[in-house]
Amino acid sequence: HELTVLCDAKVSILMISSTQKLHEYISPSITTKQMFDQYQKAVGVDVWNTHYERMQEHLKKLKDVNRNLRTEIRQRIGESLNDLGYE
Repeated sequence: HELTVLCDAKVSILMISSTQKLHEYISPSITTKQMFDQYQKAVGVDVWNTHYERMQEHLKKLKDVNRNLRTEIRQRIGESLNDLGYE
């Protein structure tokens, strides 16, 4: 609270102890969403969009793995054998 008053600043602090206990503080004059919005504007990064894009990339990779595994399972039970090569 002293930083907020002394520096005339909006402060948000998140601390996680080694025992995984969360401690947090945010200036009374601002909400968490407002703080994130100001952070994004100051840094020039859309935190939510960046996270969404990473999740989309991860989802695509998982879908590829899933498709490949389904194909392999079908081949092992004798289906979709046309896709196999001769060796």
